[in-house]
Amino acid sequence: MQKTEIEKTEWYRLDQSALLAQLKTDAEVGLSEVDAERRLKAMGANVIESDDAKSMLKILLAQFQDFMILVLAAATLISALLGEYIDAIAIVAIVVLNSVLGFIQEARAERSLAALKALSAPRSRVLRDGALKFIDAKMLVPGDIVYLEAGDRVGADLRLLYTSGLLIDASMLTGESLPVEKTSKMLDVPHLPLADQSNMAHMGTLVMKGRGIGVVVATGEETAMGKIADLLRTTDDIETPLSRRLKHLGEVLIVASLILTSLVIVLGTMRGYPFQEMFLTGVTLAVAAIPEGLPTIVTIVLALGVSRMLRRGAIVRRLASVETLGSTTFICTDKTGTLTENRMRVVDIRHGEAHYEVGGSGYEPKGTFVLVAGSEKKGANLLNFLLTLGVLGSHARLIPPLQTGESRRRKKMRLFYPWHRHRKSTLPQEGADRQTWQIEGDPTEGALIVAAQKKGLDPEAIRARWPLVHELPFDSTRKRMALVYDLGDGTGMMVVKGAFEVILERAEYEETGHETEGLVRLTPGRRKNWQVQAEAMAEKGLRVLALAYRRAPLEKLKKMEDEAELILVGLMGMMDPPRDDVFGAIAAVHAAGIGVAMITGDHPKTAESIARKLGMLHPGKKILTGEDLRRLDEASLEREVEKVAVYARVSPEDKLRIVKALKKKGHIVAMTGDGTNDAPALKAADIGVAMGLSGTEVAKEAADIILTNDHFGTLEAAIEEGRTIYENIRKFVRYLLASNVGEIMVMMVALMLAWPVPLTPLMILWINLVTDGLPALALGVDGMEHDLMKRPPRPPQESIFARRLGYKIITRGILITMVTLMSFYDRLSAGAPLEEAQTVAFLTLVMTQLIHVFDARSAHSIFKRHPFDNMPLVLAVLSSILLMLWVIMWPPAQQIFGTTSLSLYDWFMSLGYAVLPFIVVGLTRFFLDLMRKMSRGRA
Repeated sequence: MQKTEIEKTEWYRLDQSALLAQLKTDAEVGLSEVDAERRLKAMGANVIESDDAKSMLKILLAQFQDFMILVLAAATLISALLGEYIDAIAIVAIVVLNSVLGFIQEARAERSLAALKALSAPRSRVLRDGALKFIDAKMLVPGDIVYLEAGDRVGADLRLLYTSGLLIDASMLTGESLPVEKTSKMLDVPHLPLADQSNMAHMGTLVMKGRGIGVVVATGEETAMGKIADLLRTTDDIETPLSRRLKHLGEVLIVASLILTSLVIVLGTMRGYPFQEMFLTGVTLAVAAIPEGLPTIVTIVLALGVSRMLRRGAIVRRLASVETLGSTTFICTDKTGTLTENRMRVVDIRHGEAHYEVGGSGYEPKGTFVLVAGSEKKGANLLNFLLTLGVLGSHARLIPPLQTGESRRRKKMRLFYPWHRHRKSTLPQEGADRQTWQIEGDPTEGALIVAAQKKGLDPEAIRARWPLVHELPFDSTRKRMALVYDLGDGTGMMVVKGAFEVILERAEYEETGHETEGLVRLTPGRRKNWQVQAEAMAEKGLRVLALAYRRAPLEKLKKMEDEAELILVGLMGMMDPPRDDVFGAIAAVHAAGIGVAMITGDHPKTAESIARKLGMLHPGKKILTGEDLRRLDEASLEREVEKVAVYARVSPEDKLRIVKALKKKGHIVAMTGDGTNDAPALKAADIGVAMGLSGTEVAKEAADIILTNDHFGTLEAAIEEGRTIYENIRKFVRYLLASNVGEIMVMMVALMLAWPVPLTPLMILWINLVTDGLPALALGVDGMEHDLMKRPPRPPQESIFARRLGYKIITRGILITMVTLMSFYDRLSAGAPLEEAQTVAFLTLVMTQLIHVFDARSAHSIFKRHPFDNMPLVLAVLSSILLMLWVIMWPPAQQIFGTTSLSLYDWFMSLGYAVLPFIVVGLTRFFLDLMRKMSRGRA
C-alpha cells in the first residue's frame, strides 16, 4: 500500500468488496499483526507532526535568556573591564553551574509533561488476527478494522462498513453545528466535499451516538485533518494561575531589589568603599534577592507532583487543576464502578410465576437457583425465556480462565453481529488475572450472561439462532437498550432491557408463560404488583433490571425510533458491592471538610443501601430522585443542594444543574462522569473527573483528571496529592523568600551601622546557588503532613501568603539577619581579621538557611517533622554543606571567594548561632501549645 495510492482514491465511491480488496484486508478478521507492523513501517505512525514540543537545545538556551543572567553577564563584563578577572571568571562559573542545574530540572519537567500528554492520547478498538483489542490511535494503519461507539474520538479516516444509529460531530472539521447521521452505503458521486461524505468518519471527529465499524483508509498527514494540520498545531499553556501570581511577585521584587541595590551602592560609596566593589556587591545582592526561578520551580514541582499522582492512578490533563484540587469542597461521584466494584452478579430473579435466589461466586458460570416463592413447574419455562432474553439483549461474553487478554484468538465474526462491548464496557486487559473467569463487555450485561450459563444455557448457541439486524443503543437519558432480531418469514423480535420504571411505562402486556393464558394485559393492579416486587428488590440494595420483548413485522421494528407496546417478562436483581478502599476514602474526605454526594441512574433504594453502608447518609442528609429535581426550580435546588447525599435516577442534564447549584453556593466542585452526555457537567465543574476504564473519549477530553482505575479512592488520593503539592509550594516560597530577606537585611543593616561589608559579592552568589537550588526543589517533593487531610479546604482565591506565611517569612528573615550579624560582630569585636569575620558570617548565614529549610517543612514547628522523612532534602542539604566546606577549606577557593580557614571555636560559635533561632521558636511554640491544651482541659 503506497501513499500515492491512498491520496488519489475516493474511498466513499467504492463498494465494500472493492474497498476491502484494494486495502487487502478482511472485515471479519482484520489485519494480522505482522501485516500491520509492515504497513506501519511503510506508511509511518498515525500522527500529525506538531512543532510545539521544546527541544533540549531550546531549554538549555533559555537558561541564558533570563533577566538575572543578563544582569550578571553585565556585571561580569564590568568586572573584567575593571581588572577583576578572578571575580569575572568566578561569576561565569557560577552562572554556568546554575544554568546547568536549571536545564536538568526543566528537561525533567518537560519529559514528565510529555509523558502525561501521551497517556491522555486517544486509543482505538481494532480487529487484528480476529481479536478485538485496544491500541494507541497512532498505531493505526490503512486496512485496520476499527469499532466505534458513543463517546469515541475517531482515530483515523475511516470508510464505514456498518452503522447503527451512528451520529458523528464533525464540527471541528466541517463547521457543521449538528451531529451528522452516518451510513455504510456507497456514494457514487465524484468530488464530494467532506461534509457530504456520509459514509466516512474522519480523524478527530467525535461519535455522539450509536455504533459503527469502519476500515482505515488514511492515517497521519494523509487524513483530512492532516491536510489542515494548523488546527492541531496549538501549544498548551503550562503556566498555572499560581505560576502567574508568583511571576508577578517576582516582577515586583525585581523593582524593589533594584531600588535596594541602588541604595546599597550609594550607602557603600558614602561610607568610603570603592564604587566598583559596591556596584558588584549591589548587583550580586539583587541577583541573590530575586527568586527569579520561582515560577519555573512551581511548574517543575507541579510536574513531579502529577507524576506521583499518575503512580496512584490519576492522570492530570491540566497542571492548573492540581491547584484547584487542594481547594475542593464538594465531590459529586458516580456509584457503579467508582464506589462499587463493578462486578455485577444476578442474585434475585422474579417473573409472574416465581421468585428465585441465585447463588454463585464472581463470574464463574456455576451456581444455584433456589425457588423462594411460586411454582417451579409453572415457572421453569418462563425462567429460561427470561434468561434467553438477557442473552439476546446484551453483547458481553464470558471468557474462561487462561484465555483472557489480547492474545486470545476469536472465532470469525459475522459483520451483522459486530458488537462485543457496551457503552461502559472494557476489554480484558493484558496482564489481567488469568486464573478467574472474566467478562468482555459491560459488567451488567456480563451478569446476564453468567446467570444464563448457570442455568445451563449456551449464549453463543442462542445468539447464533437469529441474526441481529438493528439496535437502539443504551444511553443515560433513555435508560434502556433495544436489539432487533430476524426470526424469519418477515417476522422480527425486539428485545428490550433497562430501568424498571422506564420499561414498565412502555409495557402493555405481561408474559405469563401459560399455554392457555399466554399474554395478560398489564392492569393497574398488576402494575402495582410489579412495583412492589421491584421495590422489595431495591430495598435489599439490588440494581433492578427489567426485560421485555415485542414481536412484529421485521421492517416495522427496524424503523422504530422508540420502544412501545412491550411485553414485560421479568426482573433481575443484581448486586455490586462497595469497594473495600471506599470506606476509608469517604471517611478521609469527610474529615477533610469535603462534602460527598452520590449521583446514579440506579433505583433510589439501591443507591440508599450503598450510601448507608459507606456512611454517606449522615443525620440531616437527603435522597433526591431525578423526578424530585425536575420539580425544583433553581432557587429551591440551591437551598437543598448541600443537604443531599444521594441523587438517584438522574440524567446528565440533572448533573449539570447540581454542579451549577453547588458552585452558586460557593463550592469548588469535583464531578465524576464517564458518558458523552456527562461532558457538559464535567466542563462546568471546577474539577472534571473522567473514568479511564469506562469513560468515553468525549468525557476524557472534557475532564481535568482521568482516573485510570475508576476508583473513588484514587480521587481521594488525588485531592490529598493536590493539597500536598500546594503546601509544598508554600514551603519553598517561605524558605526562598525568608532566606532572601535575610541576605538583603544583613548587607543593609551592616552598611547602616557603618560596619564593614559582612559578605563579598562572590559569597552572596555562592549562597544563592548553594541554598536556593537543590534544597528548595527537595521541599517540592516533601511528604504530606499528618494532619493535612484533617484541615478544611483552602479558599480558591487565597493568597500564597495567607495563614501567616508572610509573617513567617519576615520573622525568619529577621532572625537569619540577627544571628548572622551577631556572629560577624562577635569576631570583629574580638579583633579578628575582616576576612575571618566575613567567613564566619558566611558560614552562619548558610547554616542558618539550611536549618531553616527543615523548619519550613512544618506549619507548626521544626520539631513536628522527622528530618529523615524527606531523604532528597537531607541529601540536598548535605551536598550544600560539602560545597560550603569546599569554599571555606580549599586554598584555591579561599583566594577566589575571600574566605579563610576557621578555628574550632569559630565553627562551634557559628553553628550555635545558626541553631539558636529555631530552638527558641520551636520551644516557644511547644509551650504555647501546651498552655492551650491545659486551658482547654480546665475548661
